[in-house]
Amino acid sequence: MKHYRMYTTVLILSLFFISCDSDDDIVIDEPLEISQEIKDLIYFKGDEDAPTVLVNVQSGPDTALSTGEVDEIFQTFDTTDLLAVNVHQAQTLNPSPFENDDITFNQAINFNSESVEMLYKVVNYFKNQGRTVYVLGISFGAFVTQDLIAKKGIDVADNYLIMAGRLDMDEIVWEAFSEGRAGYFENGTNPILDQEPEMDAIDRNLNRLAAGFAMNRYTELLDSFNDLSSITYVYGEVDQAVGRLTTSEIELLQSKNTNIITGSGDHDQTINDFITQGFEEAFGISLQ
Repeated sequence: MKHYRMYTTVLILSLFFISCDSDDDIVIDEPLEISQEIKDLIYFKGDEDAPTVLVNVQSGPDTALSTGEVDEIFQTFDTTDLLAVNVHQAQTLNPSPFENDDITFNQAINFNSESVEMLYKVVNYFKNQGRTVYVLGISFGAFVTQDLIAKKGIDVADNYLIMAGRLDMDEIVWEAFSEGRAGYFENGTNPILDQEPEMDAIDRNLNRLAAGFAMNRYTELLDSFNDLSSITYVYGEVDQAVGRLTTSEIELLQSKNTNIITGSGDHDQTINDFITQGFEEAFGISLQ
């Protein structure tokens, strides 16, 4: 499972009613602004008071907050009345613990929990303002998004597009990653794993972050939800990075009314071939 860096809100008007001698009310509309606390957790593009917010869950994992994913959304899609944001994760907000020395697997799990809490804080902030909120999770971002749903509920956002992720990663794979080793799926099904850990501590640590999400059995964690129809799930049949979905994973999604899109390609091809369809079906957002 390699690291892949890929591309990811109903206007509230503050109404103040001032009593006058007449029976008429004077309505003053004040545009929304993003609080500094939230700005410190995101990179964003678009009008701060846009009625729709698209929250990108950064792929990777990486130690730098991406701007390219949000920028590409604005270059590619119709972003009228859209605010797009990319949210910090623990390793992008404070990279230093990951760069020189090895972290433990338990530390990686705790860092992942911090990332989910940051994501929830941002999503919940915009949702509580009454905006329509969409969440985009691709590759590593798919796992973070699944964990957000499992921990905070499906209604935390309005709709989700999850691409090139897995619900139940093969145990042999996530265990290897927890040890700092790397690998891939031959033909999307057969795990091929390195016997030795990565050379650099940062790569070993990022592998551990990936394992900290991949160890979870999301078919079990999401089974308690009656309906997951707000999710569009895209996977590739020969995805070399995370593997293809198994029958049990597909059946869980089908049983919860998830919109499933299947491609015949690998990791990159699946994302490139279906990002436009995914945006249209999940968010109703079309190309420019």
